Amino acid sequence: MNSGKFITLEGIDGAGKSTQLEYLTALLQQKGQTLVVTREPGGTPLGERLRALLLDQSNAMHRETEALLMFAARREHIDKVITPALQNGTWVISDRFTDASFAYQGGGRGLNWDKLTLLEQWVQDGLQPDLTLFFDVPVEVGLQRISTIKTPDRFEREQQDFFQRVRDAYLARARQHPRRIHIIDARQSVSAVRAEVTSMVETFLTDSR
Repeated sequence: MNSGKFITLEGIDGAGKSTQLEYLTALLQQKGQTLVVTREPGGTPLGERLRALLLDQSNAMHRETEALLMFAARREHIDKVITPALQNGTWVISDRFTDASFAYQGGGRGLNWDKLTLLEQWVQDGLQPDLTLFFDVPVEVGLQRISTIKTPDRFEREQQDFFQRVRDAYLARARQHPRRIHIIDARQSVSAVRAEVTSMVETFLTDSR
């Protein structure tokens, strides 16, 4: 049996990932793909408990503790969800993966990328997404979009300079992996972004045959 494909969605808070995740899921299902849709941090019972710890605004923690918890959740996610699905021929769509760690813990928190690279190699054992869609918006646009959130989580409460570092790190990561990471201008209308997603997915499906 052919292995499935692994697609991830990335972007700063307010980039519109959730809206496009729903669209991408429906699009691939229409094209006959069997899917597992998941998220990070989370995706497993243990991962969701770690997610709650990581997002709880009352939990102050060292930046390395934060990174280690993210990768601990990721190890479970890979073992319990992602790898079994891919080996079974099922496609996996994940709302965030390791690029987010380089962006948020590396860029936002200032954690050394060498440490994150070691964790990436250890935890993932070579696993990388086949396609990553990075929804890019200027920081002020993203912050405006999330300003209506009633109870922001520990990351959403951060200041503009934090999110600027996150965005810059995402763009740096995209430059490192241009074949995998595709940048989509998420300032556009929802329909225009969907059109780009459709085009990229159709190209990916053609190349995957």
